[in-house]
Amino acid sequence: MMRKTSARDASELVWFKSSYSSGTDGESCVEIAVASGAVHVRDSKDTRLPGLGLTSTAWADFVSYAAGG
Repeated sequence: MMRKTSARDASELVWFKSSYSSGTDGESCVEIAVASGAVHVRDSKDTRLPGLGLTSTAWADFVSYAAGG
């Protein structure tokens, strides 16, 4: 399940860059923030844009799938 992260929600979260982000100039980054029962994802190039909020289960499924599992 996903939901948009509102500006108010995003300002209350502590964001960090994914260890899987890469790029020659450091601008190709995805940031995540963990909150109770949810993982939020946003593009670090423009943090004013809404992010996505995923349930912990949906995030675990995504990470497992992305890792080839």
